[in-house]
Amino acid sequence: MLRVHPVLLAVILIGWVGFSQTIPATGESMSSHAKFDPIRDPAKDLREAVARASQSGKRILLDVGGEWCIWCHRLDSLFIKNPDLDKYLNDHFVVVKVNVSKQNKNESFLAQYPKVPGYPHLFVLDETGRLLQSQDTGVLESGKGHDPEKVFAFLKKWAKPEFK
Repeated sequence: MLRVHPVLLAVILIGWVGFSQTIPATGESMSSHAKFDPIRDPAKDLREAVARASQSGKRILLDVGGEWCIWCHRLDSLFIKNPDLDKYLNDHFVVVKVNVSKQNKNESFLAQYPKVPGYPHLFVLDETGRLLQSQDTGVLESGKGHDPEKVFAFLKKWAKPEFK
């Protein structure tokens, strides 16, 4: 029988608990600060987003990218560094992160949308899940990041009219 030192066992358990809390279980709702997770089911996440958007009157924003993508991190950090922009996003959109990586390309899910030319890429959907806009984020960039004014203008343009 394998014997494990009690201190080592405690370290393993604490590490496992900490790790399990940093990765949301499939089906949990996301925020704009969620990570791109290869084990999430974007179809299920979208169904839940449609239910939330229908109840709240918000639009849905599919954020397609991956943890490997520097520009995806730059877009995420734009919201973290700009609380007003982040608040507007979360007040007007239900955000769904769709992972694209070697572990999971989510090809069957993304096949229902226009081809993504680069990452991150944004799809705006209405509260029923119908595509309204496919947005290349390259036009929202400025220098080595995304321009807060351009991103804010994009969000304002696609928020539901009665909520702008």
